[in-house]
Amino acid sequence: MKFTLSWLKEYLDTTASLDEICEGLVGVGLEVEEVTDKTKLLADFSVAHVTLAEKHPNADKLRQCVVETKDGTKQVVCGAPNARTGIKAIIALPGVTIPATGAVFAPATIRGVESQAMLCSERELLISDEHNGIIEIEGDWPVGTPAAKALGLDDPMIYVKVTPNRPDALGIYGIARDLAAKGVGTLKPLDAKKVEGSFESPIKVSLDFPDGDMKPCPLFVGRYIKGVKNGPSPEWLQRQLKAIGLRPISKLVDVTNYITFAYGRPLHVFDADKVKGSIRARPAKDGETLEALDNKTYTLSAGMTVIADDAGPEAIAGIIGGIPSSCTDETVNVFLEAAYFDPLKTAATGRKLGITSDARYRFERGVDPAFTPVGAEIATRMILDLCGGEASHVVVAGAVPDTSRSYDLRKTRVASLAGADIPVARQKEILQALGYGVTENADTFTCAVPSWRPDVHGEADLVEEVTRIWGLDNIPPQPMERTSAIAKPVLNPLQKRMLGARRALASRGFNEAITWAFLPEDQAKLFGGGQPELKLANPISSELSDMRPSLLPNLIAAAGRNMDRGFADMMLAEVGHAYAGDRPQDETLRAAGIRRGAFTGRNVHGGARAVDAFDAKADALAVLEAAGAPVATLQVVAGAPAWFHPGRSGTIQMGPQNKLGFFGEIHPRVLAAMDVKGPLVAFELILNAIPGSKSKGATRPPLVISDLMPLSRDFAFVVDDAVEADKLVKAAKSADKALIADVSVFDLYKLEGGKKSLAIEVTLQPKDKTLTEPEIEAVSAKIVQAVTKATGGSLRS
Repeated sequence: MKFTLSWLKEYLDTTASLDEICEGLVGVGLEVEEVTDKTKLLADFSVAHVTLAEKHPNADKLRQCVVETKDGTKQVVCGAPNARTGIKAIIALPGVTIPATGAVFAPATIRGVESQAMLCSERELLISDEHNGIIEIEGDWPVGTPAAKALGLDDPMIYVKVTPNRPDALGIYGIARDLAAKGVGTLKPLDAKKVEGSFESPIKVSLDFPDGDMKPCPLFVGRYIKGVKNGPSPEWLQRQLKAIGLRPISKLVDVTNYITFAYGRPLHVFDADKVKGSIRARPAKDGETLEALDNKTYTLSAGMTVIADDAGPEAIAGIIGGIPSSCTDETVNVFLEAAYFDPLKTAATGRKLGITSDARYRFERGVDPAFTPVGAEIATRMILDLCGGEASHVVVAGAVPDTSRSYDLRKTRVASLAGADIPVARQKEILQALGYGVTENADTFTCAVPSWRPDVHGEADLVEEVTRIWGLDNIPPQPMERTSAIAKPVLNPLQKRMLGARRALASRGFNEAITWAFLPEDQAKLFGGGQPELKLANPISSELSDMRPSLLPNLIAAAGRNMDRGFADMMLAEVGHAYAGDRPQDETLRAAGIRRGAFTGRNVHGGARAVDAFDAKADALAVLEAAGAPVATLQVVAGAPAWFHPGRSGTIQMGPQNKLGFFGEIHPRVLAAMDVKGPLVAFELILNAIPGSKSKGATRPPLVISDLMPLSRDFAFVVDDAVEADKLVKAAKSADKALIADVSVFDLYKLEGGKKSLAIEVTLQPKDKTLTEPEIEAVSAKIVQAVTKATGGSLRS
């Protein structure tokens, strides 16, 4: 919501400064997004008079000007096509900083002629993007007048963020009411003197809805005004509209825009001579079309509300008017519409047609229904004052909807609910200033809610009203009661796993993605989903129709979008829920990640290496360890779900019935279906499947570190090609669990006859004494025996 300081002061009698007003706005709950004060920006610029402009002696496209400024006569070289004798412009004198560039102007010689000052364009002063010529000042402004004043930019503009529950603050008068209640000023009485009509309106109005359901438009107020003279609005009105970013169009249209922003009451005017018969609010017929004021033609559907005459639709109710009955400079007779439209139906129609307008923005949030006839009177008075003419008697269809309701506010409730000790008299004063009808009883206030506050529905809302005007910063802080008891842990085991997984993913360099829990049906089926029970009854988009069975499809789709923007190497991860069905136990918490592109880039030590399935395996095991899984005892077996490559994937499990996750390369068929270029590796872990700790004491054993030096021994075994390296490593570890600290594979060599050589390094860590050679040989023999028994291999000679 934008408004100027002078416009606000039309309704608020105040001597407060701009800063005090902004502080008051924040205090009543209206966040100030921006304050634009061109006075400070243009303080060094002023009006100048070009007394002579002639062709530059050494350049065809430049002009040599003599300019009268506040500092005397200056010679200026200017390339603007509109630089001519007699105009008044904006001058920049030496030492002035040009806002658009930040450069300080200094005199210069241009093609042999000295230029002592600079005539400015709108772009150079950050007024607009116009740069085809210098600014020409209209009006008889004396030389030296500040530029902001001459350009009508000396009025600060305030932009406040209005929450959807405060439609009353979408009018400047409503904002003034809040500030007056806050004590920033006094609210001026509403000038809504009734205009007496002098004849009967030749255009009648009616509400034509089936079964008498008037909810789409319960009230329609109209008025015929004849003999008007349309044309450009007066300067004061144009300035008000321009200051908030609206383009002045004509007197009749500008009046409706003025009322919309001043009072939050959208209106519309029809050219009465273009209206065929009477005007009625009715449901649209399926397939009807309307050429709207935005020069687009809209196809309407049944259920939408339109304003129509005997020939067809003339406006989409509460959203936008139509060209067939629009007003022009030739308009002589007009019909003014002030109506109340249902917020939900207005919002639904606007979304379906894709129309955004100031009227829709207000109607879908809830316009004050009781202000409808008042707004019509104010608009009638403005039209008569600006355009002349003669007004008819008011024609009305329907009645003002009954929004009356009252709630009791206990006098002690503000203190108990908000913790604010606000005097009872001040509570009453605040509510009355906000427009509530207050009846004081012994222990309560009975408060009649004003029609412009559809968001107030109980005692708690009344407490909020009093507290926000009193000032949240006036509520004293109260320390919580201290107890000697130690706080109990607030995180359950699954939440701890989630946090551990997130930390591990971040430490490995993944970028966290937060994607929808929904996805298209075709993608859901690629990853084992698409069941009827996982379809959404009311999806937010046709592309988000199913609950996700896995985190991977949305991550893969995100990778595709990044690739389309030139990012070939990426690491994306997410921790979230996936759904196998519609029962509570079908919802699982998962951690997933994808890698694509190069694991390491080109460098002086070698070329780039592409990611592979083993990178995904390492990521998966690291995340499982951080989440508390017993990684040392986990089994890694070949094979994974169908969306993984069958020969380049694996499953991490604790026995066949407890699968903790999957890793590997995504199947090319899946990538092709999602239009994502591979290869791409991924992993997905089921955090719910990690077994809980059985220990009732500390979750980790005490740290035991030996002060003796470790030693290592290398072994090479000849085994069948089918033997997994992990099986050999586990066998070697089992030879002496107390002494063997680590086993790692460091070499693989293919042999003839379906054999291979696997070389391992075994690290021995003595605990209480240095090992002797016979003891080392004994351990080595155990390792050879254990590996031979587990794999059928033999020690390579």
